[in-house]
This record gives sequence, structure tokens and C-alpha cells, in this order.
Amino acid sequence: MATADLLSRARAGDGEAFRELAESHRRELQVHCYRMLGSFADAEDAVQETMLAAWQGIDGFTEERASLRTWLYKIATNRCLNIRRAASRRPATGWDLSKYEPLVPTPRDEPAWLQPFPDALLDRAAGRPPGPEDRYEQTEAISLAFVTALQLLPPRQLAVLILRDVLGFHASEVAGMLEVTVQSVNSALKRARAGLQRRQQPAAGHQPPPAAGSSAEDAIVAKFARAWQSADLDALVALLTDDVFFAMPPEPFGYEGRDAVARYWARQFGAGRRFDLVPTRANGQPAFGAYLRLPAGNRHATGFYVLTLAGDRIRGMTRFDTSVLPWFGLPRSLPIR
Repeated sequence: MATADLLSRARAGDGEAFRELAESHRRELQVHCYRMLGSFADAEDAVQETMLAAWQGIDGFTEERASLRTWLYKIATNRCLNIRRAASRRPATGWDLSKYEPLVPTPRDEPAWLQPFPDALLDRAAGRPPGPEDRYEQTEAISLAFVTALQLLPPRQLAVLILRDVLGFHASEVAGMLEVTVQSVNSALKRARAGLQRRQQPAAGHQPPPAAGSSAEDAIVAKFARAWQSADLDALVALLTDDVFFAMPPEPFGYEGRDAVARYWARQFGAGRRFDLVPTRANGQPAFGAYLRLPAGNRHATGFYVLTLAGDRIRGMTRFDTSVLPWFGLPRSLPIR
């Protein structure tokens, strides 16, 4: 907790006192900024800006108006809103779908900037429990599907929904953070919930994913890894739901349905290409770094995959490029074997 002594020292310019006050909140703020932005890299930048702004403004902070945690969330949320607004003014990237002939991907409203979040950092972000008004389990609230759906909300609605339904802040606290009325917060929350529900409807009817680290999850992940590394296409397809979607950020499209995903994988495994997988976790979900086996015995990274499970099946798979590997402690290549 912030103490009067630490606050007094921080206001007098003591950087160590400020760090003792603020650093314990860094990881949870990083998760918050990630939910707001969908980008691990942008979230890191936003947290850095938040800490700098808090240090520069610590002399104006008073616990009578808000707790230190609430004040930090206010700064972080508004930094993220500024980043989102700036991103909305960037020119849209044009995509030439003709190069995908004859297997044309399915257009889908996907955020181009989406990145995965390492579970190792989630473990270290476990601060205080959510407030009494939260509506989402923390595992659901960091899943790729949930974070993807959040990115399609307008910035203000996004902020209100996270602060109210994920973190459980009261409406009056959120109004203070965003400097709006409680009525405005309640109105934005109603619209955000409706927008999120529309986005999540395609997942209705699926069984919930198995618990993280459970024997059920381990079983399907092991089946997937064996089939992928042996290029057993039939075994891979047998693991998929009928409506599986294979996403490939930053492309705003992917491959939908078993047949389309099977044909895409058949091309990947063509010409005798084989891969090794290194397991990890992202967004509370099973994930892998994929490494292409080369004739000389080298194995070079080709992508990073996150699985979205439903019961004992895979209903989604998201491929990211190799730039994300360092966040998960994964190398660009594996030793020759």
C-alpha cells in the first residue's frame, strides 16, 4: 500500500520511493493496456508512458480523491485511448487476394495489430482480485478471442467495458477516470456489451475449453503436436471443429471450415516439408513455436501458433510471425540434431 512516508518522499523527488509505490502495479497495468490495444509491444510502450506521466505528476496525486492504483489505471487508460485514436487515423493496408488463388481466404473483421501475450507475464500480473462488479473470469478476459472482440469496439466503449466488467471498478470510479458522467459510462457500457455479444455469437454452441494444464488439455495438445510434426493431415483435421477458423494477423482474413484449413495445411506440408514444435503458452492458451527442418539438420523458425480449444477439439488457430518469439523465450533457430 502507498504510505504517507513514501508519498512524501516521492513528491520530494525520491525516485526509489516512487518505484516502491508504483512498480507493484506494473504487470497488471501491462495486461490492462494489452486488453485495450491488442498489441504486446504497444502495451509495453503505454505502460512506460504511464509510469513516466505518474512520476511527473506524483505531486498532484492525493489519496483523498482516489487510490494510487485507480490513479495509475486512469493514466494508463487515457494513454491507451490516445494510441487507439492515433491508430484509427492510419491509412488502411491494401491486400491483394489474387495471390492466394486457387485457395482464396475468407475475409473477416480482424484487428491487424493483434499480438499474443506470454502466460509467464500473466502469472506475475496477479495482483489484487477483480472488483465486485466484474463479469468475466480472468482466463476468459485474456483469451485471444476475447481480446480480438474487444479491438472491434469503439475506443470509449472498449475502455468502459474493461474497467467495469473485467476489472470491476464502480461506475463512479470509471466516470472519474474518463472525466465523464456516470450516465455516460452506463450508456457506453450498454452499447459495448451489445457489440461484444454480437461478436461472440459465432462461438455459441461450442463446449468450453478444458482447464489450463488439465489432463484433457494435455491430451488434445499432445495429439496436435504429434500429428503436426509427422505431417499427418488426417489426424490434424480430425481434431478440428466444423467451423474452425485459421487466422493470420496482420491479414484481415483467414481460412474457415475444415476443408479450407485442410487444403491450406496440405500446401504447408507439401514438398516433404516437416516441422518441429516447441510448446509454450499465450493468452492462457496452448501455443507453439514452429521450426522448419532443413536438409543440413538446421531448424529455422517459421511462425508462432496459438490454439483455441472447445472441449476436445480445436475451433481456432492463430498464426503470428516470428517477431513475437523473443517474448516467449524462443530462439530464431534450434540446434542441429
